Amino acid sequence: MRENDVTTMTSWDMFGGLRSAHDELLRINRAHGQWLSPAGYFGQWFDPSASMQAWAPALDISEREDAYLVTVELPGVRAEDVEITFEDGLLTIQGERHTAGDSPGEKVHRAERRYGAFRRLITLPRHVQADAIEATAQDGVLQLLVPKAPEVHAKRIQVQRGAGKAAIAGAAVHNGA
Repeated sequence: MRENDVTTMTSWDMFGGLRSAHDELLRINRAHGQWLSPAGYFGQWFDPSASMQAWAPALDISEREDAYLVTVELPGVRAEDVEITFEDGLLTIQGERHTAGDSPGEKVHRAERRYGAFRRLITLPRHVQADAIEATAQDGVLQLLVPKAPEVHAKRIQVQRGAGKAAIAGAAVHNGA
């Protein structure tokens, strides 16, 4: 190492190199208007309209006493391009983000945003009120309020002082023990 070289210490990410190579390959393909097919390593190319690039919007899930809150980042996605369903404990958020119209004289220097179809599947406990789920969107953020069923709320059980007998001993007598 030369005297003027600077060493930077970073934590090791097992998949960091793979992610970087993948991102660079996607960047090159987008910049040239070409998309690699799974067989692209053999020199076969296909039209991007034939298959949409998969992407998954970031989301957060939090829990309150009365509900779950799902927050999804969807910048550039119109509300009419999002479909939300809940069935058998599975919340599905799917839709599509369309590219902005490319101008004939426009030259792309960097393209990092992802476009196309997306789908997120979230398994929630079955004790939610599916009919009461609410969805709102504002400033590119989708929020889903998923209320819990009333019987799920925590119930405080008062401990009563026994009058000389244990409750369990009394239950054993009633069960014929």
